[in-house]
Amino acid sequence: MNDPGGMRASDAEREAVVERLREASVEGRLTLSELTERTEAAYLAATHAELAQITADLPDGVPHAAAYPSSPPPSPRTGRARRWYVAVMGDTKRRGKWRVDQEIGAVAVMGDVTIDLREAEVRSNEVDIVATAVMGDIKIIVPDGVDVDLTGIAVMGDKRVDVLEAPPGQHVPVVRVRAYAVMGDVRVIGDSQAKPIQRAWFAWSEWWQERRGEMRAGRGDHLLGMREQRHELHRAHQDVRRAHHEAMREVRDGLRQARRDSRRDDRRGGPFPPPPPPPPYG
Repeated sequence: MNDPGGMRASDAEREAVVERLREASVEGRLTLSELTERTEAAYLAATHAELAQITADLPDGVPHAAAYPSSPPPSPRTGRARRWYVAVMGDTKRRGKWRVDQEIGAVAVMGDVTIDLREAEVRSNEVDIVATAVMGDIKIIVPDGVDVDLTGIAVMGDKRVDVLEAPPGQHVPVVRVRAYAVMGDVRVIGDSQAKPIQRAWFAWSEWWQERRGEMRAGRGDHLLGMREQRHELHRAHQDVRRAHHEAMREVRDGLRQARRDSRRDDRRGGPFPPPPPPPPYG
């Protein structure tokens, strides 16, 4: 007789487990990093036994596929006030375990703001962040595998994403960032680009790590090439900014010198006319 745990899992059963993980996150049982890891593991699971390991420490175990829709409705807005993190000529950091149950705002004015979402308890499937950097830096750290939607504008500044995102079609957590950078930087970086955090080792971690490595091996070279291209564009952008600053500095210096010459001439009664030619000799 065949082992029921060895039966192949269907797409609907994987989606049902992903929805159960999403509910567990809303209940405060999983951090954003754990939700992202287990969601990825659910999509990589091949059998019922592997799906059961992912939800073994959650209530109700593996849900039935018919219990949940394949595409969950978006989470409604709570209407609560945005939580702000502000740094003016200083540093502001939010790390460790904390609860994200409202929208987030970050402002850096000649300072640095760091928001680490990896150990946060996220109570919805989306995290909304408004980031404003004026001659400052804002860094948002997320677990690799989430979807990042970065919008906004950059004026003599930079906004960029450096995250290993999930393949298209997977219902993974979404981090939406509206960035406004004025001579500053707004960066969204993944786990692989930040200092690692301590994680628990689960029963499914070994096979998940193996399949994750196989899945990302083919994407690694492509992502590396894209990252190098972004770095080259960033360096070219920095060169243009430096050239622009130098040109503006020369213009300002010329204007200052012209004003100084004008004031000096005014104090002397205006510019002196040239001397008349000598009279002709008879």
